[in-house]
Amino acid sequence: MTYSSFAWLPLTAGLTVLGIVLSYLAYKRGGWRAGLRGVSWSLLPIAAYMTGAIEMLWKVAAAIGDFGTSFVFSPVKWIGVGVTGLAIALFLASGGRIRRRVARDARRAARDGQQNAADSGPRRAGLTEPDVGTALTRAMPATRTPVPAAPAKPKASRKAAGPADDDDMSDIEEILRKRGI
Repeated sequence: MTYSSFAWLPLTAGLTVLGIVLSYLAYKRGGWRAGLRGVSWSLLPIAAYMTGAIEMLWKVAAAIGDFGTSFVFSPVKWIGVGVTGLAIALFLASGGRIRRRVARDARRAARDGQQNAADSGPRRAGLTEPDVGTALTRAMPATRTPVPAAPAKPKASRKAAGPADDDDMSDIEEILRKRGI
């Protein structure tokens, strides 16, 4: 069956008229919003016909159907599916091996760095502690460079904070009092 064998204009016009009748019933039952929503949906079939969207959708559906029927009965296409699966499996396997090798090399470099530090001490080897950390981060992959943690600052007491903090707190307390909080 081809696209031109259907009478699309009467079909889409009939769907639009039926939708408008149902929209009137929706208007009576649910109000003007329901009626307008129904009219908007009702105009879509005739709009699809006038813009040529029905013909485009027909061609897309026919192409998918042709592909499916030729695919099911073709051993060459099924072999292609198998080759695609093999390619995906090989790709995934190769990625895992690279990640494991990088992690193994990083662990080995860290272990060697710790042994050197324990044997001779960083100061005796001419390295300071930041140099040992730099050597370890070079052994790790660039995307996984550890971020050093900031040293913890001791918390100052309220009395030791000084007059600037007291002024800020008094302003906040005054605002809260005005709001009744």
